[in-house]
Amino acid sequence: MAEQPPDTGDSKLQNLLGSVPDRHHAAARSIQTASINGRQPAPLHLWNPDFCGDVDMAISVDGTWYHEGMPIKRAELWQLFAGIMRREDDGDYFLVTPVEKCRVSVALHPLIINDFEQGVSDGEPELIAVLNAGGRFVVSDQYPLRLEPRANGAAYVTLPHGLSALCSRPAWYRLAELADATHCIESAGARFYLA
Repeated sequence: MAEQPPDTGDSKLQNLLGSVPDRHHAAARSIQTASINGRQPAPLHLWNPDFCGDVDMAISVDGTWYHEGMPIKRAELWQLFAGIMRREDDGDYFLVTPVEKCRVSVALHPLIINDFEQGVSDGEPELIAVLNAGGRFVVSDQYPLRLEPRANGAAYVTLPHGLSALCSRPAWYRLAELADATHCIESAGARFYLA
């Protein structure tokens, strides 16, 4: 019988990735679908598996994902993981599938806003946050802008499943340019102040 190689932690990632039903890999079709990574959202609210331990995965302040201390270079992989992440009431972040739940370390916010797009819906201006993971969210009462004192007052957007996305420096500057003289942003019938 052949000797089994030692478990390096990769098997946990492969098992976790293999547990996500295939239909959740398909691209989401519209901005109306609240999706972290631009794909059909996984029903995380329905998945309550047992905790299977910590996985050596971390997300740095700049949004870089690491596994075993090395950056995850394949964007498709960390974007898939972003789509199955949630923050629980204790403040910890987990990758969740129907059968496993693994804790990951997040330095500040798990996602980054790369840019903002302007649009109009029903005659109202709207601001769309474009995430590093591929998702797009209309800034609104449902997904509000807030200021982050731990990031020198830069804005972040609250997202589904307890997640949040912090503005990158270019996105923050763009947001500041879009604000009116009172430092206000209007989007989807709501007003948000940047100062």
